[in-house]
Amino acid sequence: MGLEWLPAELVTPDISVVEKMFRPFVVYFFLLIALRLAGKREMAQLNTMDFIVLLTLSNTVQNAIIGPDNSLSGGIIGATTLLVVNYCVVRYLFGHPKFERLVEGSQVRLIDHGKVDRRAMQRELVTHQELEAAAHKQGFAKLNLVQTATLEPSGVISFVGKDPSPGEQRHDELTRRLDEITTQLGEIRAALAK
Repeated sequence: MGLEWLPAELVTPDISVVEKMFRPFVVYFFLLIALRLAGKREMAQLNTMDFIVLLTLSNTVQNAIIGPDNSLSGGIIGATTLLVVNYCVVRYLFGHPKFERLVEGSQVRLIDHGKVDRRAMQRELVTHQELEAAAHKQGFAKLNLVQTATLEPSGVISFVGKDPSPGEQRHDELTRRLDEITTQLGEIRAALAK
């Protein structure tokens, strides 16, 4: 039994298979270059506007990928081509770190030695409020508690606190006092046992 029960327009692509494979290939590399040029913040989705752009971008390029074809097989061919191209690019980048840096970009220090680098933030289009919000998500109440903040190629901002942080200082002080109390209790017990 074949697929006769399925409507032909559902199974048969309106355009050639080669064109079906070529379209996602071109769109993939266009988006790779465009998002790289747009900057790391597009990948991090740091604000509502960036999120909207990424959502609408997928809808915008949909027709470029599938063309006038709405068949099931055409969609599967397009999706498979995207997955295969992505797999090949990722495998290639894994073995070629220099090319990976060109495609992915490199880290950018936004805070270095406790000082905010406003020029780096301006180049990467990261506002002071966005930097503070990212710091709060990672447990830093204020930026003056941060030793370094690095915008990773993935768009994530990672923070390293100053040594020691106020919380660590309080913890160390409490631990030291508890140790003193434990020692004193041991001395009192030893004296009472005599």
